[in-house]
Amino acid sequence: METKYKPLKILAAGDIHGDTSQAKKLAEQAEKENIDLVVLCGDLTYAETSTEGIIGPFVKKGKKVILIPGNHETVATADFLAELYGAINLHGYSIKYKGIGLFGCGGANIGMFQLGEDEIFELIKKGYERIKDAKKKILVTHVHPSGSLMEKFTQVFPGSEGVKKAIDTFKPDILLCSHVHEAEGIEEKIGKTKVINVGKKGKVIEI
Repeated sequence: METKYKPLKILAAGDIHGDTSQAKKLAEQAEKENIDLVVLCGDLTYAETSTEGIIGPFVKKGKKVILIPGNHETVATADFLAELYGAINLHGYSIKYKGIGLFGCGGANIGMFQLGEDEIFELIKKGYERIKDAKKKILVTHVHPSGSLMEKFTQVFPGSEGVKKAIDTFKPDILLCSHVHEAEGIEEKIGKTKVINVGKKGKVIEI
């Protein structure tokens, strides 16, 4: 008898900016909704401060956490948090979980911890190489792609050409990002990729 495929349930959020009460709320939601994986799309801190109480609540609920740095924390801070709480920093890296390939790149093309567009693309490519045979693929970034709907919500944050090139090249099923607070919750299609700005309130995705 064939076993029925059980979709992977992800709770994704970003731009928490050190708000510990929001982290707790999301952790409670992850427990209540029986989430398999928590994905945090960067800007977990506010300018490198307030690192406490952001990952801990999810770990206490026994949830597996994947994170990337935003433009408010360095890769070193993301590594530190990942190591401290047994989470995974997906920056330039990838994992397979229940047959789903996740690959990612943190940082942004603007702000305190700036990356060049070529660097963003190369980091994503590096992660993709290791999960390219996965049946479904999720790209996790902090910054949104250029030419996206999200770009229209902000005069300040240009979309990333590196992320757009990665969508066109690797065609992930889903892109999870945050960065533009005003565009929280927006979903759009770029080619075959569903692009979701998960925002601070978070989104539950089944794949």
